[in-house]
Parts: sequence; structure tokens; C-alpha cells
Amino acid sequence: MFALQQHPIDPCYDEDRPRRCIPDFVNAAFGIPVEASSTCGQHGPAKYCDSQDNCNVCDESQPKKRFPASYLTDLNNPNNVTCWRSDPIVTSLSPSAPPDNVTLTLSLGKKYELTYVTLQFCPKTIIPDSIAIYKSMDYGNTWQPFQYYSSQCRKVYGRPNRATISKLNEQEARCSDSHRYTAGTGSMVRIAFSTLEGRPSASDLDSSPVLQDWVTATDIRVIFNRLYMPTELEAPDNSGTSRALTHHYAVSDLTVGGRCKCNGHASKCMMGSDGKLACDCKHNTAGRDCERCKPFHFDRPWARATARDANECKACECNQHARKCRFSMDLYKLSGRISGGVCLRCRHFTAGRHCHYCREGYYRDPTKPITHRKACKACDCHPIGASGKTCHQATGQCPCKDGVTGLTCNRCAKGYQQSRSHIAPCIKIPQAVQIQATSNGEGGAGAGARDQCGKCRAGTRRLNLNKYCKRDFAIQAKVLTREVIPVAGGIVGKAMAGAPPNAGPQVWIRFMITIQGIYKSNSDSRLRRGPARLLVLATDLTCKCPKIKTNRSYLILGREREDAAGAPVGGAIVVGQRSIVIEWKDEWQRRMRRFKRRARKCK
Repeated sequence: MFALQQHPIDPCYDEDRPRRCIPDFVNAAFGIPVEASSTCGQHGPAKYCDSQDNCNVCDESQPKKRFPASYLTDLNNPNNVTCWRSDPIVTSLSPSAPPDNVTLTLSLGKKYELTYVTLQFCPKTIIPDSIAIYKSMDYGNTWQPFQYYSSQCRKVYGRPNRATISKLNEQEARCSDSHRYTAGTGSMVRIAFSTLEGRPSASDLDSSPVLQDWVTATDIRVIFNRLYMPTELEAPDNSGTSRALTHHYAVSDLTVGGRCKCNGHASKCMMGSDGKLACDCKHNTAGRDCERCKPFHFDRPWARATARDANECKACECNQHARKCRFSMDLYKLSGRISGGVCLRCRHFTAGRHCHYCREGYYRDPTKPITHRKACKACDCHPIGASGKTCHQATGQCPCKDGVTGLTCNRCAKGYQQSRSHIAPCIKIPQAVQIQATSNGEGGAGAGARDQCGKCRAGTRRLNLNKYCKRDFAIQAKVLTREVIPVAGGIVGKAMAGAPPNAGPQVWIRFMITIQGIYKSNSDSRLRRGPARLLVLATDLTCKCPKIKTNRSYLILGREREDAAGAPVGGAIVVGQRSIVIEWKDEWQRRMRRFKRRARKCK
């Protein structure tokens, strides 16, 4: 019991789950001042008559003879009936003389969804023949008809009597003569206008925006257009001659039944600090009528609460990096109507619709969650070593220039040295070729020579029919092992036959290979599938002309006589700088077969 007293139940929530809630049904007119265009005795004493034999005087200065418009909305007590009375109207017997119009205007001070409007007339008074009820949805700036009453609807208001309402004209006012059947002077008569009666969508108001607008009003205006029918103006005196009648309008109670309009997001309305009535909004809504989502709750569009869905406004997901967001209908539709919020002005160096990644020039700190204010760290790319200021979002690696390495590109890579150029801050270190040879496993000093490598004589990156035709053989081979051929005097002497007279000893590298395919060979060639030897000068390998590594397959094209000159071992395949050695790809097989078929075109 005490828990319930401390935490009253909120009608807008079922525990933690939001649900539709509506304010209580009230008489929205009770105690509200009414502005009348005419009040009896306001401009001095005046005589009024309830009938030809019952006349009295009204005077605003005397309490017992006052009939102000405040009596329309006070407590309606049947035992003490209070009436508002208009100034007496002298009705001419001439049918062409227009009657005086009297207007009652009631300002509700806020939007209400109305169910009915009733007028209770004072006893012993005549019911007006033509009455028009208007409503305003913008606090009296514009007005639209709500209901008409007249015995001649088409003549007075230009509308048919008791017209049928369909879904196409639910928002139109009707005209009716039903009040004439309750008219009389012996007792109080009440005219009640129901805003939803006869409207097809009344049973499902939540799904009819047209009808929701129809019942919405901020102000009500009642206009008494005509007191009598022309035939009722005849009042002959005892001598048989006609005279003018003096009558007035008299209403004891004006009632407007409805609920404070809160669109299903509030259970009550309260007077605000500004003196205006407003809804006590829930479901993260805001506004006097809870007609919009409150700031930072635009992840789904605002909607009126229904019995099925409270349509609670959801906060934008900005990972605590933004204070404002907006709604995007396009994104909302693309997400399957789940999320449409877009964060604005992401802070802490974040970016994206949800501030969920780091902006350009920053990267994610893996040690902190994305919601942390220091989740993004500056790339800090070196202004000279890096080719840009944007680093990898996940690793923070900056884009380095050639020969530069490090997370921020702040040092030279292995094999490179620093230069004084901002364009190429790191240049490759020149390589010295120094190869030592031993004879029969004995230790001996070898001669070293520094080789400044130039451009390879044969372009090995591209292969065409012309290059194919100029080579003696074309094979596919896999390199197994590599070794340096020992230098011995006798062997080298024989091997150097045909070499320049003053040429020093050359160091050769021997590869054991397996020939996997032969695409071209001379008629007297000894090339066969299977194991074979491949010889290459050490200086050529140092300059990567050709570039050969073990445990890889290559396409090799060469000239047997030209490349084999000076080779230390006969019967081996020899390649040099003019040979073509390309790492094998499966796509080469089709091309080599095509070259083989077109070999007859070789000159």
C-alpha cells in the first residue's frame, strides 16, 4: 500500500512498456469566459419580453437584473437557473427586413477533441429558427462550419437538409431541422450536436486523420442568425392591425464535451508556467499537444498513439558523441522502418550517421569502446614520410612513401637510407656484389667485385610472339635447389675457352630443376621432361637478370649457343641477361600453345 502511495501508477506505461493514454473526459467550457456580441442591459436598462404578456427590465448595473455571458458556462443548477440574454430585438413585420445576428464565442485555450456541443435555452423562450456552430483550430484566426440548424437549410445556409455523410465528405458540416421538433416555450429545451454521429470512420478514429482534424477545435462560435420564420412575424393587435414584436435570445447553459488533445501521449493537461494549458507529455514527446518528438528523439517519425502501438519517440543512437540529430525518411525506409535518425555535429573526432567511426585524420583506439570520448586518436602521419594525412581506420597505419616504414611513416625501411629530398625521403642503398668461392672445401680468399647493375637486356615482364620466335627453346621448369659451382684451375681453364683473353674467372650458380613442359626446342636439342641443370652467372642473379628463387616454377626462354658460351659444365641449360625468365602462371599454358601453333610465322 505504501509503495503505491510513493509511486503512483502512470496510465501511459504498463510497467516499463509504453501504452496509449488519454486525458479524462470533461466539459471544456466550464468556467471559461464567453464573449457575447450582445448582452441585455449592457448599454443601459432595456425591456425584454418572454411573451406578449410577460415583460421585464434588464440592467447591467443591478445584480438581480444582470444577465451576463458568464452564466453560460457556470455551474448548471436546475433549481437555480441562470440565463444569458441578448439585447431585445425589434423584429419588423416586413419579411424583407434582415434580423440581427448575435454571436457567442468561446475560447478553450488549447486544442480539444470534441464529442458534442450543447445549448440549453432558458424557460419560456422561443428557440431560434437558424443557428450556426463554427469551430477554429488555430485559436480564432480562421473558422470553419461545424453544424447548421434551420427550418430552411438550403435557403439560409445553401445546404440540403439532413444530407447523408460518406467517407468522402466526413469533414463537412451538415444542416438539420431537427431542433424545430423540440422547440417550445413551456420548459427548457436542449439542442445537442454530436461531432461523430453519422460519420463512417467514427468507430476507428485512430486510423482516420481526416476525422481527427474534424473533432479538433480550440474555439467554438455560435451564431443565432434568425429568431423567427417570416410567417411567425404576424402579431395583430386587438384592433386587427399588425405591430412589431420585441424579443431576444436567452441561453442558460453552453456545454462543450471532449478531451484535451494529447494524441495518446498524455493522461492529463496542466497549466504551465506561462499560464497556458498544455499536455503532460510522455513517450518522449513534446509540445502543447504532444504533437512532436522532444529533442534528440528522432530515430523514428512522430505518430499518434493507438491501442496497438504507443508510437513512442526513440532517442537517436549517437554513441554519446552528439547532442542533436534529425530524422531522415529515406534512411528510415531503407532500414525497414526501424531507424531513421541522423546525428548532427559529431564530437570527439567522430563521424558518420551514428558517430560510429573516426573522422578523416583519426583512427579507433582498440583499447577503448566507441562510446568513450577518447575513442579516436590522431593519425599523426609524418609530414615528409607519409603520402597523406589519412591513416587506416582500424590500425592507424599511415600511407608511406617508397622506402619509408613505421606506423606514422617516420623511418626508412631496411635497405634504404635517408636522403635530403622531401619527395623521396628514403633511397635504396647501393648493393655491392661480393661472392667468395672455395675449391674442394678448402678455405681460400675470393676476389670481390662491386657491380653497378644496369637495365636488363631483355624485358621479362611482357611476352609476345616476336620474343618467342627469337628464342631457341621455351620450357616450364620448377627450381629445386641452388648451389655455387666450385672454381678450380683446370675446370675454369677449360670453361674460359672462348672468353676474352684478359677476363678473370666467373662464378656460376647451378640450379637443379624439373622440366614440366617443353613448348619450343631445336631439332637437335637434348631437352627432355624430368630432372635437369640450370646455370646462371652470379653477377646476373645479383642484378636480378634473371630473378630466380627455389621452390617456384618459371617459364624460361633462351638461346642455347649464345647463352652457353663460357659455361663451366656442358649439357646444362644456361640462361643469361638476354633470356626471359617469368614466374609461371596457369594462364601462360594457353598462350604458349597458341605461340606454338603460330610458330610458322616466325621469320
